[in-house]
Amino acid sequence: MWLAPAVVVTAGAMVVAAWAGRERHESDRRSEAAKERFAAAIQRDHPASTLARPRPVRDRSTGIAVRPSRAGRADDRRSA
Repeated sequence: MWLAPAVVVTAGAMVVAAWAGRERHESDRRSEAAKERFAAAIQRDHPASTLARPRPVRDRSTGIAVRPSRAGRADDRRSA
């Protein structure tokens, strides 16, 4: 009998998850005008696609990983 509440809660969660994940009809959610506006918007060029971007400046790789120094501390060693 002690397992009954867990079974009821699990079954309820399964019902809620099945209801939330059900297949919905798109015709119920969007009007034709909204579909046309979306299609027109998706066909337009993005404003940022025409902007010229500067090339990123790349540091010369030396093949050695170097941590940047920490300013303001004379000795920043941690004991193991």
